[in-house]
Amino acid sequence: MRTKPSHSNTRLKTRSIKPVSRPPSSGFLLSLIANIILGVTLLVWFFGERYVDQSDSAFPEPSPAQAASTHKPSSQRLNYDQWLEILTKEAKAAAKNKPDRLMVLAGDSLSLWFPSNLLPSEYLWLNQAISGENSTGLLRRLKIFEKTNPQAIFVMVGINDLMKGISDQELLDHYSQMLKDLRQTHPNSKIVMQSILPHADESIVTAESRQQLLKISNDRIRTINQKLAAITQSAGASYLDLQPMFAGEKGFLRPELTTDGLHLSQQGYLVWRSALETFNQITVETRRSK
Repeated sequence: MRTKPSHSNTRLKTRSIKPVSRPPSSGFLLSLIANIILGVTLLVWFFGERYVDQSDSAFPEPSPAQAASTHKPSSQRLNYDQWLEILTKEAKAAAKNKPDRLMVLAGDSLSLWFPSNLLPSEYLWLNQAISGENSTGLLRRLKIFEKTNPQAIFVMVGINDLMKGISDQELLDHYSQMLKDLRQTHPNSKIVMQSILPHADESIVTAESRQQLLKISNDRIRTINQKLAAITQSAGASYLDLQPMFAGEKGFLRPELTTDGLHLSQQGYLVWRSALETFNQITVETRRSK
């Protein structure tokens, strides 16, 4: 996942004697959130093209990290240490300025190339993603933004681990450690683990890592996501299941949502944006108002 994807331009029960209010179970809330997000997503799919066509620009000015990568010639792409330097500076600025309604994106190229103008605009987003990142690397650099105070931290990582041959259990162990570290350093923030997205059918996969990607079955990804959901719930964090919104009937990533079978198209980011908006409205804003 080291190449930038191409784009067109870049949310009662009562007794007869005394009313009793029973709090809904966490399982019920997660199911409700998933259904609401799915409904919003269907509307995005239906109106998405019209939305994109009417926007002034699909991609605004990139973040410093994105700009640094975009403007480098292919022979002079940023190495990992250069990425770390840029992200460290951005995190230090966020920690110093203490912006209100800060959100953090952490992960790999899927998060890195999330168009700034498609992220929910009521928040300020600190993008701490690196192209090609895996769970080991992300786990080591969580300390970079530990002095920030975001409302929520959204994590998506794992597909690069699977392509490199890491075992399911090792990846799950990394998730558990991530949750432990994030809960310790950000006790007032909402920690949100997002599911690994499926890949597209082999007939449309053109990603640079095609061979390694197609060795991973979407059934395996789905099983890992189920275990990630359980680990996240046990840690007292939140799980955002994106898979139902991105997968078609046969479990593959929908063709209209991807540029190469792995990375996302504009339409794909619109779907992800709608999921973030709905999730934030139901969980983050509800928590903030209490």
